[in-house]
Amino acid sequence: MSFLLALFLLAIGLVPLMAGILLLKPSVKRTSLDLASLLLCALAFNLTFFWQEPWLVIPKALTPGLHPVLYHNNHDWTGDAPVAQLLQGSGAVATLASGLAFCGILAIAPRISSGWRLFFFWMAFQGLYQSLSQLAIGTLLPGNDVGRALGYLGIGTTGKGALFILAVAAMAYAGIWLAGRDAQPGTRRSGYGMLLVALLSVLLIIPFRLPRNIIEIALIPLIINLIGIGWLILGMAIVAHPGNGAERSGIAGPLLALCATLLVFQLVLRPGIAF
Repeated sequence: MSFLLALFLLAIGLVPLMAGILLLKPSVKRTSLDLASLLLCALAFNLTFFWQEPWLVIPKALTPGLHPVLYHNNHDWTGDAPVAQLLQGSGAVATLASGLAFCGILAIAPRISSGWRLFFFWMAFQGLYQSLSQLAIGTLLPGNDVGRALGYLGIGTTGKGALFILAVAAMAYAGIWLAGRDAQPGTRRSGYGMLLVALLSVLLIIPFRLPRNIIEIALIPLIINLIGIGWLILGMAIVAHPGNGAERSGIAGPLLALCATLLVFQLVLRPGIAF
């Protein structure tokens, strides 16, 4: 199964990334790190990742015999009920809904300030790719959240194959759609700049996920960001937006928001909230 997972990551992560870089031919010399984008990418990852947790916990709390606990980056429960396996998929559904909602905001409010637009962009990015990557992986790994839900529903090999194709197609379309909405109209960020932000943001995400094993701490956010940024850069190439530099936003607000969120994660949510 680890071999299948490696092929999966190669197919839906690295392949579109390499294709996008070759087609886009972004200039390394013109690439600089956008600190506001970096902070907002990390903030959006953590807010989106936490958003799914209440939707994993609340349905279980309403189910007789189940007693879940809300944590900062994971959840657990005591008791037993067969429907608990189905409810494992509720987090991915909520995350997808979040991504679509922020896409709606980007679509109907094109003239909002660059700072808020950048925040909404990363929230849409994280909502879409955190959920769609879960769906794709769930068709291969029966032990992940979506995989458990698919098992409960009795989805067979053919159905999982169709869902995998649907998830990858949705990722591709999301990259194309988001590629034209990464900044204010008339400005575009560079492909290498977006890649740099997606990779470096993982370092900022790590403190939010402690204490966990290395896979939970770093590998999961790296996989999600790598998959998403690959499709985004390919989307930038398809819609012919090589990047001409977007308006820079201030970092004070994003930095304060990220620090405040870290305090909530580690001081309030880390011990767990029992339901």
